[in-house]
Amino acid sequence: MDYQVFDTTLRDGGQREGISYTVADKLAVARLLDEFGVGFIEGGWPGAMPKDTEFFARARTELDLKHAVLVAFGSTRKAGVDVAADPQVQALLDAGTPVVCVVAKSDIRHVERALRTTPGENLAMVRDTVRHLVANGRRAFVDCEHFFDGFRVDPEYTASVVRTAIDAGAERVVMCDTNGGMLPSMITKAITEVVERTGVRADRLGIHCQNDTACAVANTIAAVEAGVKHFQCTANGYGERPGNADLFATVSNLQLKLGLKVLPDGCLEKATWVSTALAEIANIAPDTHQAYVGAAAFAHKAGLHASAIKVDPLLYNHVDPAVVGNDMRILVTEMAGRASIELKSRELGIDLAGHPDTLTAVTHRVKELEASGWSFEAADASFELLVRSELPGAEYARPFSLESYRVQVEHREDASVLCEATVKLRVQGERVIATAEGNGPVNALDEALRTALANHYPQLKTFELSDFKVRILEGSHGTNAITRVLVGTGDQHREWTTVGVHENVVEASWTALVDALTYGLAQARATA
Repeated sequence: MDYQVFDTTLRDGGQREGISYTVADKLAVARLLDEFGVGFIEGGWPGAMPKDTEFFARARTELDLKHAVLVAFGSTRKAGVDVAADPQVQALLDAGTPVVCVVAKSDIRHVERALRTTPGENLAMVRDTVRHLVANGRRAFVDCEHFFDGFRVDPEYTASVVRTAIDAGAERVVMCDTNGGMLPSMITKAITEVVERTGVRADRLGIHCQNDTACAVANTIAAVEAGVKHFQCTANGYGERPGNADLFATVSNLQLKLGLKVLPDGCLEKATWVSTALAEIANIAPDTHQAYVGAAAFAHKAGLHASAIKVDPLLYNHVDPAVVGNDMRILVTEMAGRASIELKSRELGIDLAGHPDTLTAVTHRVKELEASGWSFEAADASFELLVRSELPGAEYARPFSLESYRVQVEHREDASVLCEATVKLRVQGERVIATAEGNGPVNALDEALRTALANHYPQLKTFELSDFKVRILEGSHGTNAITRVLVGTGDQHREWTTVGVHENVVEASWTALVDALTYGLAQARATA
C-alpha cells in the first residue's frame, strides 16, 4: 500500500471519557481493526501501563493479523539519561512489535516549560531514541506533539525536530494537531512551508488530528491532498475531548471521493459492522448519525426523497450505501438487508446462497429483533446460532431445555449480600435440578447452570466468562427500561460473544448465557 492507515483506537481512542478497555477488549478491537484492513494498530504504552504491557505479551500468541502490524507507543528517552539505560525505551523493545512510535516535543514552549530541558537536549533525545530503535531492528515513527502550534511560534525549531528524526532513521515524522485548533487551509499552508524549510518530502510526513474544531477528518484529507501518505485515526473518532479523526469517514472519503486505494480489496464494505462492533466493545451507543456508517447515514423520510429514490437511489445518496456495508432506509418502509446477512453468514462459514428461504427468514428475524433492541454486530456467536437454527435440519441443537429458574438476592443485616440461583432443566431426556451461590444474580445463575450440565457436558469446565456488559437502550428510561446484555466467553482456543435483550436484566443475561454455552459446546463438538 502506498498509504499508511495508522489506527490509534487502543491508545489515543482509549483516552475518551467513559472508555476503559480490558485486555480482552483490546485483543477483540485489534482483530476487528485488522479485519477492516488498517496497516498499523497502535496497541498502547508498554511499561507505563500494565494493561498495555499484558496486551502486547498476549498478542504474540493470541493475535493472527492478516493486514496490520502492531505498534508500541512511548516517549523518547528522558533528559540526561542514556537511551540504552532508559527503562521506558527498553519496554518499547520488550513489547516485541515490528514498529515503535515515540512522541517528541516539537513546540519550543513545551520543551522549555513542560519538559524543562534545553532545545539541544530535546533534539538529542529524539536522535538517540530513533537511532537506538532502528539499531535494534525496529521501524521508527515519531509523533511531533503540538507540531502546528509550535510551527507557528518558532518554525525553525519545529522544523529542526523533523530533520533530526528523519536523519536519525525515522520512517515517518507525524505532524500532530494536539490541541485540535487547526483548519484545513492552515494544515495545507504549514505542510507546504515545512517541506520547503526542511527539504523533507511530504510523503515522509504523517498527520494526526484532534477534533476540537470539528475539522479532524477535513484536516486529515487536506494533509493527504498536500502529499502526506501516513495518517492516524481512531475508530468512530474516539479520543480525548471531542476526539480524533474518524477512521471510517477518513478512509471512505479518501477511497470513494479521491479515488485513492488506502485499504485492501474487500475491506471498505465492512466499515459499518466493524464500526458498530467496536462501539459495542467500548460500551458506547453507536452514533446513528455518523457519516457513512451510522444507521441514519442513508435514511430517508417518505415524500419527495422516497419518490426520487424509487426512480434512482443515487438521486438522494452521495454514494451507494453498500460500498461501506450500510443500507439505505425509507423510514416508513425499511428495506431488507439480505446482502449484509448473506455476507456476514459467509464470514462465519455458512453459505446461504443455496438457501434463499433461510436467507429470507433470517433477514426478517434479525429485523424483528433489532426493532426490539437486539444487536448482533458485536455478538457473532448469537448471530451464528440464529442462522443455523433456521437452516434445514437445525445444525446446532440446543443442549438442554429450560423448565424454570429462580434467583434470590438476600441483603443481610451485616451488609453482606448473598445470591442463590436454582435451575430446572431437561438434559438428554433427564430432568436435572441444581442450586448454586454467586456474588451476583448472574454469577449465581451461571454457576447453577454449569452445575446442572457438568455431568453431561464436561467441556464446560474449560469455558470462562471473560466479559459482561449491560446497556440501557436508547429511548427507554427508569428501572424498568429495556436492557441489552453482552457476555464474552472463552476457552483455551477462542473467545466468543453473545447477546440478550429484555426488560428484566436477569432474563437478558440468561439468554446471553444460554447462547454462550450452546455455541461453545457446538464449537467443541465440531473440533473434537
